[in-house]
Amino acid sequence: MQSRRHDAACRRGTVLVERFHEGSLLTEMHYSIEYLNMSRDVHRAFKDRLYGQFARVGKALASPSRLELLELLAQGERSVDSLATEAAISTANASQHLQVLRDAGLIESRKQGLFVHYRLADESVLALTTALRTVAERRLAELERVVREHFGDRSDPEPVSMQDLLARDRSGRIVILDARPASEYAAGHIAGAVSVPVEELKQRLRGLPKTKEYVAYCRGPYCVYADRAVELLRTSGRRARRLAVGFPEWKAAGHPVAEAAVSG
Repeated sequence: MQSRRHDAACRRGTVLVERFHEGSLLTEMHYSIEYLNMSRDVHRAFKDRLYGQFARVGKALASPSRLELLELLAQGERSVDSLATEAAISTANASQHLQVLRDAGLIESRKQGLFVHYRLADESVLALTTALRTVAERRLAELERVVREHFGDRSDPEPVSMQDLLARDRSGRIVILDARPASEYAAGHIAGAVSVPVEELKQRLRGLPKTKEYVAYCRGPYCVYADRAVELLRTSGRRARRLAVGFPEWKAAGHPVAEAAVSG
């Protein structure tokens, strides 16, 4: 009799313990779910803020004028007035675009007297715009049509690659011709290149020997100055080809560059 009572008490105790542990487990599960939900919310908020910052850069690039301004700044530091003139926009409009680019951390500025000068923040900005151009070249058929309509067949003569130019330059038989404005040449140019701005080329043809081969370059793959220089040189009976890229790409590749005052 006493043994049965003892067994019953043990069973009731076991049930109470089980219920206690079940309650603890349920409570622990409840707090775990709350913690996971809170962690998920925190993680989501972080992702929203993170991609929001990325989007700031994307929004800053979402303008043809701002992309052109970045290409101009890749040649060297420029004033607002200079940028506005080159991009064919008003000074006020240029200032607004530059403010957007600066707010996104893509450019920096310095003040000298009454003038503000702008420059690319660092080399990663050029890498970003180059990547954007590469994606467009690979994925947008419309881009190829636009380029063909403007330039025609650019494969004749075949453009010169950077590696080919390095090899040819060692031979001493070529002239590397910088067709950009003189101020851009002074800010930085391919080592050994001569400055012949395309608008001066006709007047300076007599000083360019016909026995040499010429490789012209300018701001980038779609800059018209190099194509125009090649056309003028070939029309005058000289051998000429364009460099496949521009000065910024040459510099980014780590090839020799120089800065110097322009000589006549």
